[in-house]
Amino acid sequence: MPATLHEYALFAGSPVMAGVHHLTSGIEQHAHDFLEIAVIGAGHGRHVTSRGAHPLRRGQVVVLRPGAWHGFADCAGLTVANCCLSAQALRSELAALYDLPMLRRMLWTDPVASGTHGVAVTSVDPAAADAAITEIGLLEQDLRAERRRPGRVLGRLVTVLGVLSDGREPERETLEPAVHPAVADTVARIEAEPAQPWRLDDLSRAVNLDPAYLGRLFRQYVGLTPLGFLARVRAERAATLLAHSSLPTARVGAAVGWDDPTYFARRFRTLVGLTPTEYRRRSRSAAHPRPGAADEHQNP
Repeated sequence: MPATLHEYALFAGSPVMAGVHHLTSGIEQHAHDFLEIAVIGAGHGRHVTSRGAHPLRRGQVVVLRPGAWHGFADCAGLTVANCCLSAQALRSELAALYDLPMLRRMLWTDPVASGTHGVAVTSVDPAAADAAITEIGLLEQDLRAERRRPGRVLGRLVTVLGVLSDGREPERETLEPAVHPAVADTVARIEAEPAQPWRLDDLSRAVNLDPAYLGRLFRQYVGLTPLGFLARVRAERAATLLAHSSLPTARVGAAVGWDDPTYFARRFRTLVGLTPTEYRRRSRSAAHPRPGAADEHQNP
């Protein structure tokens, strides 16, 4: 049964994990409780998500939000470089990445858009993909060094993200302004207390804006309405609880703000692509890993 990969088991005290892999077969469908960026290099294979299986090509960049799931099939000499970011760190020491327009789109806007199930697949030019893969390999070396060098790791992470942002295909090279203060404030409120019974009127009143105007700003900067973003955050938090706790499914829904179990199940499936029960079942195989499983989980 496919597993959920957990940052507490894989990140070794760092907010970042990285690795370059050469796949000769496939990788089982699996979910994450962290954010993953997978850069595709040379070789062949198919990417499996809730929307089916699609051929991979050099230069593709797959971004998965926490709670999203995917897999790889029919791989032959496929190079996949992974750069993974802790969900907790994205709300704390890495939160400043959200303030950079070129990274906000990559890490937040595209993968949380309606219908994506938390997975965004975009493209960069092949040279940028190769450069990013090289940098991810160096990041992996930094993370494995005997002496911890958090400054170097952070610098290398920013380099990876910058290379990918600069290498986007022309049709995606649209300039975005810095995030509007009202949007940043609303995002912070939702992230801090997703279980609150937020209404659009409450959120707009808190930033002294008309609800319709706040909604337009949110679509511009986030790609969703404020309540759509709230639903995505709740789904990500619910995915973590389903994977990490033994709370009954109904209580998981209530803990993130969805008190009606039926509504919770429907919204979670819409946003994640699995029912809460299915998602938890897929997580169980990671609860008691086999000897050597941690090494296996370094695969994408």
